[in-house]
Amino acid sequence: MQVVILTGAGISAESGLGTFRDEGGLWTRYPLEEVATPQGWARDPARVLEFYDARRAQAAAAAPNAAHRALARLEAEFPGDVLIVTQNVDSLHEAAGARNVVHMHGRLDGALCAICDHRWPAPETMDPADPCPACGAPATRPDVVWFGEMPYRMDEILEALARADLFVSIGTSGEVYPAAGFVEEAATQGARTLELNLEASRGSRVFDEARQGPASELVPAWVDEMLAR
Repeated sequence: MQVVILTGAGISAESGLGTFRDEGGLWTRYPLEEVATPQGWARDPARVLEFYDARRAQAAAAAPNAAHRALARLEAEFPGDVLIVTQNVDSLHEAAGARNVVHMHGRLDGALCAICDHRWPAPETMDPADPCPACGAPATRPDVVWFGEMPYRMDEILEALARADLFVSIGTSGEVYPAAGFVEEAATQGARTLELNLEASRGSRVFDEARQGPASELVPAWVDEMLAR
């Protein structure tokens, strides 16, 4: 059995990492177009790096919660194949022990050269003048996907969705594409679909089944069901 799991900001919210829509959260203090777009980077790279330095520090201080740990247990103990595709740029899935994780939006703990595409571990703080270790260009940026950029490893994700017997969406708003379209991609190929979310998303009606509640409760309960089969 092939299981593909999509996770979003909702799974990390209980670890203290706010979602885009949290009132008073980190994102609300910075206009998205200024810190999460190529245009914002071109206008003021120092401001963008300051924002991601804060996000990186916040993520580094967070610990995986029961939902992350349950998915790692599913990956380790389920007799079929489990792929976790995450929209999150934190590393909490890995911290919980998961190994088969695709970060479609990149990772906060990575740095990327905007000139030569070289990647390396991100320092605690970045400066626009930092040279790339490979080419020397002062073009250091976070290795994250900004609005208007193509998510990473899409070919691999679409191939997995085409093979999936079960697609599960956890903690996502169902509003940001291409991830919002994954449920229809999987369903078209015959997969059963399940949404686990704090509240019904805009796309809940598309799923075969939708359950609402905190991820730290829903996900371990669902994993127990899967492992008891």
